[in-house]
Amino acid sequence: MMKDLLAKYDVPAPRYTSYPTVPYWEVNPTSDQWVQHLRATLQEKPGGWSLYLHIPFCESLCTFCGCNNIITKDHKRETPYVDLILKEWQLYIEQVPELLQKPLKHIHLGGGTPTFLSAESLVQLLRPIMSRVKVDLNDFEGSIEVDPRRTNPQQLKALRELGFTRVSMGVQDFNPEVQRLVNRIQPFDITANLTKAARDMGYTSVNFDLIYGLAKQTPESIRETAKATVQLRPDRIALYSFALVPWIKPAQRLFKDEDLPKSAEKRELYEIARGVLLEAGYVEVGMDHFALPTDNLCVAMNEKRLHRNFMGYTDQRTDVLLGLGVSSISETPYSFHQNEKVLPLYEAALNEGRLPTLRGHVLTAEDQVRRDQILKLMTEFEVEFTDETQEKQSEEFLAEMIKDSLVEVREHKLVVKEAGRPFLRNACVFFDERLKSKQPQTKIFSQSI
Repeated sequence: MMKDLLAKYDVPAPRYTSYPTVPYWEVNPTSDQWVQHLRATLQEKPGGWSLYLHIPFCESLCTFCGCNNIITKDHKRETPYVDLILKEWQLYIEQVPELLQKPLKHIHLGGGTPTFLSAESLVQLLRPIMSRVKVDLNDFEGSIEVDPRRTNPQQLKALRELGFTRVSMGVQDFNPEVQRLVNRIQPFDITANLTKAARDMGYTSVNFDLIYGLAKQTPESIRETAKATVQLRPDRIALYSFALVPWIKPAQRLFKDEDLPKSAEKRELYEIARGVLLEAGYVEVGMDHFALPTDNLCVAMNEKRLHRNFMGYTDQRTDVLLGLGVSSISETPYSFHQNEKVLPLYEAALNEGRLPTLRGHVLTAEDQVRRDQILKLMTEFEVEFTDETQEKQSEEFLAEMIKDSLVEVREHKLVVKEAGRPFLRNACVFFDERLKSKQPQTKIFSQSI
């Protein structure tokens, strides 16, 4: 039966790290509007804000990757890029002084490979920012995505001295043949040694990113990867579905389609890994995430504080996420904003003294309601309807999922049942008015399973 359900609901669907999703952004805010939305949010909303820094450089290309990256071994590019981010930061604090008045709750470095930057470059980037903002280390999380093949103790030490407490390691798979096909040779000992080093330095949360659905993965190999992961006892595990989007990332065509597990086979890989993790004491959090019961992510879920944004699930909920660096995405309750995705264009804008705006979206009143409903469903697996009309529409739109006992409508709420969690993205589509009213004519989303 599960195989039949997987085949039935394996359709393209967004991952809903935002609503509206990026392909449906329509009303671009001007840079002035974006600044106004930032200031208004920081003035009106309690609490602090979050910061994301995008480092696009990688020394080699992993063929599964869908990120905005630049492949280079030229480390002379570090300092000029750091200087550009600091120039962007200076523009923001001149135009949005509230950033220095409200506490910074969370800073995250992503990429690319943030540890492409040396320890010295990381300090050169972070110290000028952190020395200006308000930070309460008792209510702050600094986190970074790292490639264990490109990360050394000096980098971890420099970050720890700046107050960083969480490190997220790209692992993907421990099987040598899978690693070869995705062009990421990473022996187990490299990951194990870095995990130990991070913990010895006082990092309180060590996370692993795994991917299921990669070329040549088998039930046996994913089980061994999960068991090896459990052996190292990371505090959090993200078990992501491989998103096959070769129309966006042509490098994904470096392996053959027949090497990839298909829908039901792919989901079986997830269920095998999930079983190993649950048996080892991990708790399933949201969609595709697992955490030890003591980890802040699990605690936030139990206390209904779990949040989801462009960085995925987080226990730090803020109304402002400011993104710096090429292609970075920012958000407020009123709008989204994305930087130029091409480095020379990003650089040109900053050299002209203007924010490097590429695009964005000003949310309508309906967008804001739908955004909140989708967020609630993604983090708590249930959400209230706005009125009886929406409730009746859900019963019609989700009739098949109701019949298959994946979701239910009760007490004026849509509830995703335990059996329906693999199909969470499908349930969210009901609230996605933009997708329902304008189906894409070309592929823009990965499969939902």
